[in-house]
Amino acid sequence: MQNVLQMSGEARSIFEAIKERQFPKLVGRCAPRDADIFWLRFERYFEDFYHPLTELYGDRPDYTQQIEALFEQMVEAYIARPEPLRLLDLEREFTPDWFEHSNMIGYVCYGDLFAGTLQGVREKVSYLEELGITYLHLMSILKPRPAPNDGGYALMDYQTIDPELGTMEDLRELATDLREKGISLCVDLVLNHTAKEHEWAQRAMAGEEKYLEYYYTFSDRTLPDVYEKTLPEIFPDDAPGNFTWYPEMAGSGRWVWTTFMEYQWDLNYTNINVFREMMDIMFFLVNQGVDILRLDAAPFIWKRLETNCQNQPEVFKLIQVFRGLMRVIAPAVIFKAEAIVPPNLLQQYIGIKATTGKQCKLAYNNQLMVDLWSGLATHKATLLSYVSHKHAPLLFIGATTVNYIRNHDDIGWGMGDEDLHDIGEEPFLHRQFLNQFYTGNFPGSFAKGELFQFNPVTKDARISGTTSSLAGLEVALENHDEPAIDLAIRRLLLLHSIALFARGIPLIYMGDEVGLLNDYTYINDPNKAKDSRWLHRPKMDWSKVEKRHDPDSIEGRIYQGLLHLIKIRKSTSLLHSFAFLHPMWTDNDHVWAISHKRPEGSILMLANFDDHWQSVNTNIIYSNGFIHNVRNLLAPGVSLNIAEGRLYLAPYECVWLVGDE
Repeated sequence: MQNVLQMSGEARSIFEAIKERQFPKLVGRCAPRDADIFWLRFERYFEDFYHPLTELYGDRPDYTQQIEALFEQMVEAYIARPEPLRLLDLEREFTPDWFEHSNMIGYVCYGDLFAGTLQGVREKVSYLEELGITYLHLMSILKPRPAPNDGGYALMDYQTIDPELGTMEDLRELATDLREKGISLCVDLVLNHTAKEHEWAQRAMAGEEKYLEYYYTFSDRTLPDVYEKTLPEIFPDDAPGNFTWYPEMAGSGRWVWTTFMEYQWDLNYTNINVFREMMDIMFFLVNQGVDILRLDAAPFIWKRLETNCQNQPEVFKLIQVFRGLMRVIAPAVIFKAEAIVPPNLLQQYIGIKATTGKQCKLAYNNQLMVDLWSGLATHKATLLSYVSHKHAPLLFIGATTVNYIRNHDDIGWGMGDEDLHDIGEEPFLHRQFLNQFYTGNFPGSFAKGELFQFNPVTKDARISGTTSSLAGLEVALENHDEPAIDLAIRRLLLLHSIALFARGIPLIYMGDEVGLLNDYTYINDPNKAKDSRWLHRPKMDWSKVEKRHDPDSIEGRIYQGLLHLIKIRKSTSLLHSFAFLHPMWTDNDHVWAISHKRPEGSILMLANFDDHWQSVNTNIIYSNGFIHNVRNLLAPGVSLNIAEGRLYLAPYECVWLVGDE
């Protein structure tokens, strides 16, 4: 055990004191080799969690006792970890880049909308396997409050499955099935809040002092009014403000911090007991077979006066502690940050400088998503080219992004104002244009979507709609317009080809593989009618899936096109996430160019965002280092369309070029 020799004096003293007291207990409860493995990991990652934990809670008079209690939690979780998962821990310690390989293909869905129940999902594993999926994100499977419940993200119980989906035993069985097929399971962990029906909230409501301290509550409006001066509203239509008055709370009534909906109470992480409760929940879930924990609403978990109470420094310290402790108990498990933030903040969630490799291994690439939709609307790649040059990290170390086109949420136009100014766009007008375009209210729009959370004062709004409807398929079908249908399918495959090429894990939203359209039936459900996000949360249409092998059907054209892209991605190590990103300028605003450079070679993507043929100077190929034998991996055996020093791309065509260097 050499790592102890590298510890700071303070950390080493604490570590040795804990080991002296606890070593006999651990040896008596597990095999000697398992005890050795525990201590090796504990020693290796001790400083990773001890220092940020001390910065957060070290001034508590009972801090030493809290450390001891936390150690007991770790021991209990380690001993409870099933043997197959312990073996998986060892395997992934030998292959720490397992989630960065080009064979990683993600799929995200609500379990009930996909297959009814967890047992139903088990019956569909072969379908996921056929599509090439190696990462399944099942959204919102834990027990929520009765509807309305923010799509399942207002939890009553973190250790019980939603009864409509099944049981915890069902989850364990599903996780086993997925693991046998090489599919990693991701589930949501709502960090920021509980439902007001959660046991902790109910005991706080009853006035129990311990549980009042689990939340942010106030006897009057003095502090809430100060906080409100700098807080944004997440749901201005349905839940204006950030605090809710409960007249019956603790006898005389209190204000509760409710960032999202009034029934979602913000947890108080300045209380170490809340942190320890959440750590127990994490340990429990990963011991059921969960591979990836999506840290829902992570940016909101620490509050500070005179700020927007998002992305505070303590958020990143908490994630470091979560990560360090998890690497001792279940190193096979990684975290994904649900942080819809600009690129500079995104990097903080996966670690920078001294925290590299010590936080989340995955984070959503929201910037790519919004820039793609902006590119489709403008028919130009100008914003994508500019942002990739200005903001994209050249290299991620031990972490990567999740690249998605759509998900269960709305599209908020999160591009930076400065970036828009720099490319000649006025930010407010550009966002207004995008909202009009994707609701079909702009001349020449092919899209069909709806506004979400329109603010009549600021005119701000987000967009709801499925990928296919926003990309023009719904309107084309309504008009029985075959050329428009063809263009819509081309747009869909363009978007997927970029997500599959981009450095990271591509994530397919349920139904996109067969072109599911908007579901307008949500307006008939009182619990959903005011939330247009249900527009793009249809049930899986398995009758459409049955057409996936028919090359003449729309479903087959989309599915087979996507399957082809997936197979090509998996066939090359050049799309491993550990690669230098090399954005390139083209001489055509309609075409985006970006290259990945690996020790074994380079791969260049060119993507045409226009519905007409476009061309670029062939010098871009040679400047990427290709000398001869240049070919398109997506069209093997087909010659490139080159004439007079120009490479021509068909409408919405994307090419992945390789060559001899």
